[in-house]
Amino acid sequence: MAKFKRSRLDRKTNDQITKKTVFLGLITIICGVLVLLYGLPLLIKFSIFLGEGKNNKNTTMNEKILPPLAPRIVWEFEATNSASIKIKGFAEARVMVELYKNDISIGITEVSENGDFLFDKILLDLGDNYFSAIASTEKSGSGDGSETMNIVYDNVAPSLTLTNPSEQTLSVDYSDFDITGITDMGSSVSINGKIVKVNDGGGFKEKWQLNMGKNDLEVIARDVAGNETKKNISITYSL
Repeated sequence: MAKFKRSRLDRKTNDQITKKTVFLGLITIICGVLVLLYGLPLLIKFSIFLGEGKNNKNTTMNEKILPPLAPRIVWEFEATNSASIKIKGFAEARVMVELYKNDISIGITEVSENGDFLFDKILLDLGDNYFSAIASTEKSGSGDGSETMNIVYDNVAPSLTLTNPSEQTLSVDYSDFDITGITDMGSSVSINGKIVKVNDGGGFKEKWQLNMGKNDLEVIARDVAGNETKKNISITYSL
């Protein structure tokens, strides 16, 4: 039985080879007849036609333009006390960049030859403002979106309470004076321009060396958005 199946397979393979041989033979005869009837130039033109078709296919594939790379937004701060800001970044030269705020398109601009772009006078909402950008061209369409950036608009000054001294002016008879107080968490404190350490709860304590006579001190609390609260105290040191 196995031998019978093998014989059938062999005959099928031989038939396929015979058909291919006959087909190639016919093609060869036809080409020969064309050469005899119309001459070699026709065969050359036919070959050129086939070559041009292949080249056109390759050219079409090569002309396929990929979409531009995702733009990159550059920002120097995460929070601001200004209601209007500029947003800049980088992308491929001469592509169009569309800016989105909270997933809503707010403007389109063209990237310069140097590869940078700028959106001016962008209005912020109080609180979080999420920005992203997409680059595109007319031929290739849109590419991937940029990384999303968040800018917090905060126009409220931080709190600042001095617990020592609690009054604005005072006189003491010792030179080492502890200035203590509390501000909002995340805010910084400075005394006459010197940065003071603030703990996680917003409290601070700084030992200040008083000079003989009147000492005018300015205490400033500043949040990440740039809002400030100032308090001025005057401490007179005398023996």
